[in-house]
Amino acid sequence: MTDARIPLPLLAVVLALLVVIVAPLAVPVAMSISDTPYIAFPPEGFTLEWYVNVLTDPEAQAALVVSLKLALASTLAALALGIPCAMALVRLRFPGRGAVLALVLGPLVVPLIVTGVGLLQFFSLLGLRGAFLQLWIGHTVVCLPYVVRSVSGALTTADPTQEDAARVLGAGPVQVFLRVIWPQIRHGVAAAAIFAFIISFDDFAISMWLSDARNFPLPLYLYAAIQRFFDPSIAALSALMVFFALGLVLLLEKGLGIGVRRIAG
Repeated sequence: MTDARIPLPLLAVVLALLVVIVAPLAVPVAMSISDTPYIAFPPEGFTLEWYVNVLTDPEAQAALVVSLKLALASTLAALALGIPCAMALVRLRFPGRGAVLALVLGPLVVPLIVTGVGLLQFFSLLGLRGAFLQLWIGHTVVCLPYVVRSVSGALTTADPTQEDAARVLGAGPVQVFLRVIWPQIRHGVAAAAIFAFIISFDDFAISMWLSDARNFPLPLYLYAAIQRFFDPSIAALSALMVFFALGLVLLLEKGLGIGVRRIAG
């Protein structure tokens, strides 16, 4: 029988990585409950007043609505484009496949600040108006690589012989996708949706170049608020964004029955 215990050096490395990852998330949560009118760490006292201030702030509410609408629209667009793109890249062999893959995954390599400037210049040359439309296109471009990568990974592990068998038995393309392909890739699609939504919701670099006063996402509001004042309400807003991302993962696992371990795999 093999020994299932984790070697001590590996355990130490894992614990060190957890501390490095979790500590920056725990600090704003701790500062957000301090009852002092200034940032304090460790927190002094306990209060939830700063969360109430953030949640009742009209500007924060408007920014939250913009971010939610933008993230939802970008996620749906990225899924609509990314799923068929991933299927074509994995299942088909055609000239220029490598170039298409490099183009789709380009936003993962190019710095987001460069992508934002390029999109701004591109929209200016086209004469495209409408900040929300520009943000939607920009966020979709940034989210698309995560969808393609996640769905491609799920398709790679799917059994193509089942698809061939379904076609031989007379199933059409829609039936093959819904009854054969979808059950095998739904975990990858769920992971792609989570990645795309969070990437869009937390994006700053693209939004900085394409937003306007009416379409002002939450990360930009947070940045602007830091310029005006720096009290625990800033930490409360940061903590709420962390809790929101964690809530998405828990909803997916508990509500839809898709385990986090399967998503990570």
